[in-house]
Amino acid sequence: MERPLLNDPNLPPDTVVLKKTLGRSHAAYEALAAGASGAGLEMSWRYYNDGKAWLCKVTHKKKTVFWLSVWDGLFKIGFHFTEKTRTGVAELDIDANIKSTFARAQAVGKLVSLGLDVRKKSQVRDVLTLAEYKKSLK
Repeated sequence: MERPLLNDPNLPPDTVVLKKTLGRSHAAYEALAAGASGAGLEMSWRYYNDGKAWLCKVTHKKKTVFWLSVWDGLFKIGFHFTEKTRTGVAELDIDANIKSTFARAQAVGKLVSLGLDVRKKSQVRDVLTLAEYKKSLK
């Protein structure tokens, strides 16, 4: 089974580590970090023993907005919505493929997950649009 990179608990993901691991996708990560900061989101990296990897939790005040994990040449974004809030995603100005994939997603428990693989800066706008929507939810 594939798993995220950044597996060394003694090697926190700083700029050098992220640049090396993400390669060409690092520019997209930098654009996301700048956009997240401008939107009042806080990015905090932590090593999680259960997954044996560093993950970035992106929050607004105390609410978790999305999770970020680093893979070979890309980063994955994970949003979690409820059945009640999933309908709003269809009305956002984001890529139609994201909407159709999410429309088919099955709920697990009370949550419906939306995962995005981000490789290019052009994809960051959709992530930030989804983050703004998630931030606005009660």
